[in-house]
Amino acid sequence: MNEKDKKQIPLRITQALWNDLSAWADDEFRSLNGQIEYLLTDCVKKRKRRHADNRPTNGGGNGDDDNVES
Repeated sequence: MNEKDKKQIPLRITQALWNDLSAWADDEFRSLNGQIEYLLTDCVKKRKRRHADNRPTNGGGNGDDDNVES
């Protein structure tokens, strides 16, 4: 994906989260924007994998796979 294909979105986060993400980005030699994009991409990949692994083979299941624990 090149830069022209990327969408821009405003994002409001707390100062504490900003600080944590900035420090994490520095540790991994990324910009803050690059770190957020990396984390979101990784989460989406994991979610897709989890849903593929949980897909019932015999038509069972109740569709409650989206529950997220805090």
